[in-house]
Amino acid sequence: QVQLVESGGGLVQAGGSLRLSCAASGRSFSTYTMGWFRQVLGKEREFVAAVRWSGGSPDYADSVKGRFTISRDNAKNTVHLQVSNVKPEDTAVYYCAAGFRARRDRREYGYWGQGTQVTVSS
Repeated sequence: QVQLVESGGGLVQAGGSLRLSCAASGRSFSTYTMGWFRQVLGKEREFVAAVRWSGGSPDYADSVKGRFTISRDNAKNTVHLQVSNVKPEDTAVYYCAAGFRARRDRREYGYWGQGTQVTVSS
């Protein structure tokens, strides 16, 4: 079992930055792929970024590539999403997720946090 708690969301102006964090508790955190997804009310939850258990081979959605950076610290059981040069279309609830050998499909992730709201003003 893994419990996930996100933090760091808020209101930011277009072009600004935020750092989202996800604290994990439970066993075997370091064995899971960690991902970030986002969801706008009325739309499906979409993949944003993921990082494998080793911290290598980060993967990004095309819409955020070059602007967002995912990282993890297995010693501290945390994963971060640095959100930079934000756009109004980045406004969403951002969710942290854990999945064994997961990739981009949200169905591959078995553990989810409660989400943190990011609102970008133009």
